[in-house]
Amino acid sequence: MSFTLFPGTRRGLACESLAGLSVGDALGAQHFVAPVDVAEPPDGPWPWTDDTEQACCLVATLGEGDFDRDGFAELLGRHHDPYRGYGPGAVVMLRQIREGLPWPIAAAAAFDGQGSAGNGAAMRAAPLGAWHADSLAHAAAQGARAAEVTHAHPDGIAGGVAVCVAAAVAAAGRLDGQRPRLLAAVTAHTPAGRVHDGLVEAAGLRDAGQAAHVLGNGTRAMAQDTVPFALWVADHFLDDYPGALAACIAAGGDVDTTCAIAGGVVAAYTGPDGIPPDWLAAREPLPSWV
Repeated sequence: MSFTLFPGTRRGLACESLAGLSVGDALGAQHFVAPVDVAEPPDGPWPWTDDTEQACCLVATLGEGDFDRDGFAELLGRHHDPYRGYGPGAVVMLRQIREGLPWPIAAAAAFDGQGSAGNGAAMRAAPLGAWHADSLAHAAAQGARAAEVTHAHPDGIAGGVAVCVAAAVAAAGRLDGQRPRLLAAVTAHTPAGRVHDGLVEAAGLRDAGQAAHVLGNGTRAMAQDTVPFALWVADHFLDDYPGALAACIAAGGDVDTTCAIAGGVVAAYTGPDGIPPDWLAAREPLPSWV
């Protein structure tokens, strides 16, 4: 990649990805209230969920050097609101962290010592990838560091890595002025395992309905059945933010999370102009501390 990013530019890219992530999360969550038609979206405000809250903690942690996992864990423990839609396992873990249990112990103990293979690390990862638009290798490494705070299972970590790399690819394509081959780049930087296998399979699919059927739509809330589909959507609708969210909503399943992932990646490519202004206005304001 032939560009240099200064701190202000990095933060701008991350915040634009956060905007896409949070609008996707909030609109996707409305689908659980009543079916959403993106041509006539519901009136605001659209409350956001744990996807956005965790992404805000991530963005508030960003800085030079390696991702500050201790600082991120402290923010997650301090700010998490169980009523934002966190899963039971995440509520327990984050309460333990808030009460002083070191995050490596809390993450390793989850799910009877297996660690979480869920989609939580993936749903918050896009802004970190946009921050590292100048290096896919750094995006992958820092994506793993950020995922490990709550996800000790290889699949959970791989989901965070894949989304982080996808947003880096998307932001780099925007800066380079060239539409990237997103799925191919992400697959090359995602560790071997079920998420990687899903990305390989995704490359051969051409229809959104088929992609959701073959890859999963997040119904299990696992990285393996969420990330490949969400990134298939991002790849195929990279210059069409409303189209990306419409594809995720039509697929059903964990709609707020697939919309958050795809929305964060696509916004890294389109910039804020890709998000309809009335959608951004309808989204609940982000917390003041971010």
